Amino acid sequence: MPHMTTDHHSLSAYPPACRVETCVAHDADEQARNLHGWTQTYDQLTAGHFVGRLTGLHLDDMHVFCETTSQTLRQTCEVPSDAYWFGVPADDVSIGRIGAQPINGDSLAFQRGGVEFELLTPGGYAIFGVVVRGATLRRHAASVEHADLLDRATHTGVIPIAMEHKVRICGLLRSMLDDTARAALSEGARRNLQGSVLSSLFDLCATTALEPVAMPARPRRQWIVSQARDYVIANRERPVGVPELCEHLHVSRRTLQYCFQDVLGLAPASYLRAIRLNGARRQLCGATPGELTVQDVAAAWGFWHLSQFATDYRKLFGVRPSETLKTVPAPPSPRLAH
Repeated sequence: MPHMTTDHHSLSAYPPACRVETCVAHDADEQARNLHGWTQTYDQLTAGHFVGRLTGLHLDDMHVFCETTSQTLRQTCEVPSDAYWFGVPADDVSIGRIGAQPINGDSLAFQRGGVEFELLTPGGYAIFGVVVRGATLRRHAASVEHADLLDRATHTGVIPIAMEHKVRICGLLRSMLDDTARAALSEGARRNLQGSVLSSLFDLCATTALEPVAMPARPRRQWIVSQARDYVIANRERPVGVPELCEHLHVSRRTLQYCFQDVLGLAPASYLRAIRLNGARRQLCGATPGELTVQDVAAAWGFWHLSQFATDYRKLFGVRPSETLKTVPAPPSPRLAH
């Protein structure tokens, strides 16, 4: 059986440059070498030619990657001791395992650094990985989310997830790893991109099986939704997350979700994104030729990642933002005389 052990490195060994890199391997040894920063051994368990693909992006305190492997593998892995790993299956069909626990389509794998664990992945498996520095994750949990994600998978290595949130984070990670993401990002853009991934992970793990709480009366639910919209527009230059909105409105995440679902039939994060996308569309529609670029408008509405902005924009409106910008508004029709 092929196997390979890589050197153990800290995330601090990686430069802050934001660059997408793709490696293709033709045996399990090579695949293991391509995933830097881990201590691991890959054993190929099924017969046949091996092909592995690893596409990764290093940010300042985070490594995002997607790994695909053609054959069944037993992986003995260890993440750097100062980091945490989250594994999100890229589809809902293939089932991997972490230790004795299955990683179903409605769950994600989780592991603290410095602890050896075993993964079993079937042939044709694809999984997104996020490795984040422990101090960064704890700081985000304490100052932004006001919640503790780390204790939820201490014993099992698996966290149940909501499929709606899984689709969203897979789209975000896929867009980040797209070839169009190769452009260098500023420090602020990288920080916001990391924050988006962390917030998505917390959204992913938010459970609906919470203790019953008293929900506000309908007029207050409508007021909460209205105030949320006003706050997002007032802070349009940056992405306002659900935790910040909860703090501003003095409500829990569960209450906010309930209000949005009752009033609009949408999750808060979906509504917040749609508000900013609509604002960007209006600005694109109103721009004169040569006045603005798509990047100008995206940044003005808090979209730091152009590829994700274009994907979300086209999904909502059916056209690319560049197509909207090129469209010349029709002159107003003359009013009829009375």
